Amino acid sequence: MTDAINRETATLAGGCFWCLEAVYDQIRGVEHVTSGYSGGFVVNPTYRQVCDGQTGHAEVVQVEFDPTVITFREILEIFFALHDPTTLNRQGGDVGPQYRSAIFYHSPEQKAVAQAMIAELTAAEVFDRPIVTEVTGVTRFYPAEDYHHDYFSNNPNQPYCQAVVSPKVAKMRKNFAAKLKHAA
Repeated sequence: MTDAINRETATLAGGCFWCLEAVYDQIRGVEHVTSGYSGGFVVNPTYRQVCDGQTGHAEVVQVEFDPTVITFREILEIFFALHDPTTLNRQGGDVGPQYRSAIFYHSPEQKAVAQAMIAELTAAEVFDRPIVTEVTGVTRFYPAEDYHHDYFSNNPNQPYCQAVVSPKVAKMRKNFAAKLKHAA
């Protein structure tokens, strides 16, 4: 969806939302990133409920961006470089449907871009296994509890952040240096 001040929203699930938030917060053209939950059937789920894998929700980030600075396709290029879109309901040691790979599109145009990108990555054999990323219309988004917001910047020495989030941020800073808000 786009509003009058050139803002579009992308809702993405690619494992733990702390990783995605930490990366997209640093990308030029991204105006706001919110960790939360989408794609499930429980109203106002809690982190504990989502972690139990019984709500149908995925951990997601909603990325508000200026499409005149960064396109939805570029948002997805970063997304596919950040996580393994070939593992069903898991990212590394994080296992369960809440960690699935998903693109929750906000418009027919986003759906078309997502499907085209998956087809291109598949044709180019970028990954050794089939891409299992779900492409589905966005459902209700529930922001995560306050302590999840800016988690990596507020907890950089936390063991999970050191072992999982930090390497993803470093990889993104190396591979997408030209897209950073601040030079690497």
